[in-house]
Amino acid sequence: MPIYDLSVPISSELPTYPGDPGVKIDDWSSLANGGSANVSTLHFGAHTGTHVDAPAHFIEGAKKVELLDLDVLIGEAQIVEVPVERLTIDEDFVAANLQTGTKRVLFKTRNSAFWTEDKADFRTDFTYLEVGAAQWLVRQGVKLVGIDYLSVEKFHSQDHEVHRALLSHEVIILEGLNLAQVPAGNYELICLPLRLRTHLGDGAPARAVLRTL
Repeated sequence: MPIYDLSVPISSELPTYPGDPGVKIDDWSSLANGGSANVSTLHFGAHTGTHVDAPAHFIEGAKKVELLDLDVLIGEAQIVEVPVERLTIDEDFVAANLQTGTKRVLFKTRNSAFWTEDKADFRTDFTYLEVGAAQWLVRQGVKLVGIDYLSVEKFHSQDHEVHRALLSHEVIILEGLNLAQVPAGNYELICLPLRLRTHLGDGAPARAVLRTL
């Protein structure tokens, strides 16, 4: 049974969303320097690499990442491939390509190729979801929406309409995927964000994989 790892490796070279903390991985102790064990320190933001946005990310008092429903994070998902020339995912495209009854959808776009570029700078020209498409997905009962870059929304969106449209209806957002090797179709998604217990709870890095059905 083929398993596809959708997770982006976390390293100091990994681009982060502008304004978010960068990635820093250091030695705390090491065998090479006389320590009794190798122990690393990790410093990065909750929305680094492959990560989940909880409703608390944009909705005050909403559900935090520790309380996200595992029944939503694990289950059948549809991979929808978006043509490389398409820079936005609008309502018409989603309505024409989403299968009836889909609860989890992951959009495979030209963004996935960004992860293998030699120059690891943040790309502001990523393909994103339009608010009309997000609202349509909510009306269809979709519970999880994923995309293959660090935001589901247009860069420098001032009002965060897409995030709010989804998160206000407790639709989980999964960002920072790499779907380059995954053909369009239906799979079993297993997405497990870190179980962070905090008064913030806005999101967490995740390991996300697909298994063929």
